[in-house]
Amino acid sequence: MDLPALLGDAAGHLAVTREGGVATIAFTRPDKHNAVSYAMWHALGRLMPVLAEDDDVDVVVLRGTPGGPFSAGADIAEFQTLRADPEGARLYGEAIDAGEQALICFPKPTVALVEGFAIGGGTQLAVACDLRVCESGSRFGVTPAKLGIVYALGSTARLVEVVGPAWARWILLTGDLLDAATALRIGLVHEVVEPGAVEARAYALAATMASRARVSLEGGKELISRAAHGRLEEDDDVVALYHRSWTSAEYAEGVAAFLAKRAPDFRGARA
Repeated sequence: MDLPALLGDAAGHLAVTREGGVATIAFTRPDKHNAVSYAMWHALGRLMPVLAEDDDVDVVVLRGTPGGPFSAGADIAEFQTLRADPEGARLYGEAIDAGEQALICFPKPTVALVEGFAIGGGTQLAVACDLRVCESGSRFGVTPAKLGIVYALGSTARLVEVVGPAWARWILLTGDLLDAATALRIGLVHEVVEPGAVEARAYALAATMASRARVSLEGGKELISRAAHGRLEEDDDVVALYHRSWTSAEYAEGVAAFLAKRAPDFRGARA
């Protein structure tokens, strides 16, 4: 993986590491509260497809710098330059959409590890992940109404999918921040843990998913997305997902391990 080429101008603002089957993408702009720049949105759009094809990556964890924050959102300082006119705003929006969709469409599980606040684009990226774990002092908000921006349709749809239309209205129409307890109650996050424990919990979840059958996880993500968008017909693509699982080495290993009363080795089965 040629990280310098993938990260481009975002080198130094994004860090990619891997331990076992878990890859971590970290925002590394603590001086800017991990604000997401135009270059970082672009880099995410290039990076996620490469990690998708990397057979050694089972799960991706997205995080800010240790101790937080997760991210203050889009780098507003760029709005007076890169987003100063309608054409610039359009191109900037396309970069955001590409980065967000690359994360949403990533076929393997993703976990947002949220320490501190996740505001604007920070919440947007956390919501793009499959699972979200935060600390009790975390705060969330989507704030285009404070900037005179109309939140993109794809991003709005994802927010509605996660919290439902009623709370999507509250979040977008007020622009106010949510505390961790409210975020948990409305489904914006899956778990809230005490400060100092969120990193361990997020990586424990990642390790759990890395130990599961990849064919099941990828198929499950695809079918969840279909169901969330009202696509309930079992068409040829769905049947192909079933067939892929039935004929996989992971299925054979899962059945054999169950009968032998041992833990399955799905990674070994794929080798």
